[in-house]
Amino acid sequence: MTAGLNCRFNVWRISTPTDDNVGGAVVTGTVVYYYIQARLHSVPSQQILLQQGLETEETFTAIVVPGNLDIRERDEIEDVAPYNSYYYGKRFRVTGSRHTDFAPDERRSYITLNLRRSEEAHNEQ
Repeated sequence: MTAGLNCRFNVWRISTPTDDNVGGAVVTGTVVYYYIQARLHSVPSQQILLQQGLETEETFTAIVVPGNLDIRERDEIEDVAPYNSYYYGKRFRVTGSRHTDFAPDERRSYITLNLRRSEEAHNEQ
């Protein structure tokens, strides 16, 4: 793994197919990138919000290499390595992405992702 990067991700493209016969839709996804190198770290909540007693979402930032990937908002990333990671097997929803000003095919380019933990309502369907 490249120095400074601490995990690997699978990137899921989430889609909602047409409604089923009872009017509900089942959200599905397809893995578009496997085993992407990244650095994941949590972003602390603002202390002023915590002092007011407001609930805050657990947010994260990820630096993803290479910078020529098409990772969009509403995609989900799944931590797949290393196995001893705190977040192994967990999914995160992409809430924003920013590309660097390097050319996409340059080795120094990367993508910065804003993430939040993705919680599933029903694990078994």
